[in-house]
Amino acid sequence: EVQLVESGGGLAQPGGSLRLSCAATGFRFSNKDMSWIRQTPGKGLEWVSSIKGGGAATAYAESVKGRFTVSRDNAKNTLYLQLDRLETEDTAMYYCAVGWYQYTLSSYGLSDLLVGGGTQVTVSS
Repeated sequence: EVQLVESGGGLAQPGGSLRLSCAATGFRFSNKDMSWIRQTPGKGLEWVSSIKGGGAATAYAESVKGRFTVSRDNAKNTLYLQLDRLETEDTAMYYCAVGWYQYTLSSYGLSDLLVGGGTQVTVSS
């Protein structure tokens, strides 16, 4: 059974940092592209970043480029997202998802994706 468990969210001040993790089980993690997506009540689903199975290629939404860093440890079956220079607009529920959704996320609802339960990031002073 595929299972994804996100962690690491919390409250941070503007300009602060958080590190999100996503522990994956039930599939060959190293063979799968992975993405981070986020959801807010007002903006809906937003693609944040994707990484190839081997980790050699990454992509970022313009809104987070230069501030967020995606990585993975295939030996630990874990996906990461380092969030630096946080902004209030980064407040959202963050999910890891199996797949590369840079151009296709608008075609899906959250229930269509293979995601975990999410981890809440709140950026506030």
